[in-house]
Amino acid sequence: MAVLDIDLDRELAAYRRELTGYCYRMLGSGFEAEDAVQETLLRAWKAAADFEGRSSVRSWLYRIATNVCLDMLRAPQRRAMAMDLTAPWSADTPLPAPAPETEWVSPIADDRVLPPEADPAELASLRDSVRLAFVAALQHLPPRQRAVLILREVLKWQASEVAELFETSVASVNSLLQRARATLADRQTAEPAPADLDEEHRALLARYLAAFEAYDVSALVSLISEDANFTMPPFPLWLRGTADIAKWYTGQGAACEGSRLLPVSANGTAGFAAYKQVGPGLWKPFALQVIEVSGGRLVGLHHFLDAERLFAAFGVPAELTA
Repeated sequence: MAVLDIDLDRELAAYRRELTGYCYRMLGSGFEAEDAVQETLLRAWKAAADFEGRSSVRSWLYRIATNVCLDMLRAPQRRAMAMDLTAPWSADTPLPAPAPETEWVSPIADDRVLPPEADPAELASLRDSVRLAFVAALQHLPPRQRAVLILREVLKWQASEVAELFETSVASVNSLLQRARATLADRQTAEPAPADLDEEHRALLARYLAAFEAYDVSALVSLISEDANFTMPPFPLWLRGTADIAKWYTGQGAACEGSRLLPVSANGTAGFAAYKQVGPGLWKPFALQVIEVSGGRLVGLHHFLDAERLFAAFGVPAELTA
């Protein structure tokens, strides 16, 4: 199939979502993933005249996307979650200086990376593969191992297809995959959230929303697991357990009283766009919350404070009024 036989605009549009998901897992940042896909499409357009159809358009685009991501990963900085960097903090500890955005795994909207047409089993697997904990664990892998594991384990490519993409042998691909699996096995990630929002899950999230907007700390804490994690990038602070989380809500976090929440879907789980009241009848972006649920309790509460950029990326309003 020569380039003249394909509608390149249509092909690029068809693969945009899955390429964004691939780049997100590789890079750990929704913003960088979007940049990587844009660069991939630009390179594809520039190279279209040389595409001779010896591989599928999909494989060709993934080869370009992989090279873009490997180029972007040449910097030594590894994105992480706060739990990867320090021991738990106390809720009484003054807030430290914020760390650069490039240090954090950041969230991404589900509709940017998850295909709505996927069957339930495939969708459950894909949701699991964009969880914050899993994406953070991927960042511990060297870039080529990371790419191989995503292509083989998440996207279900054959070893021969991955070998062709990397222009290497199947044995080399299998070796990279084995080493990647061993590294991830040493990094236990949290239990995944349910594959879909069942009635119990929806009711739990509704109670969380009501308790947060009422700022009823007792009600909030009753929904949280005893060993839940609470993070707030770009601050390296993180808390573990209901005692410190409750103390945070009534102490340094008390300024959140009066907030309003809008539900969003992020990283294969539930989330909320949180708006802080700044005046009578006016609320402005404060945090993008990613809420992890397991066993009928909230087990992860992650508050990303790069609110204005994230709200724009998630397509929620820039402000709320009465």
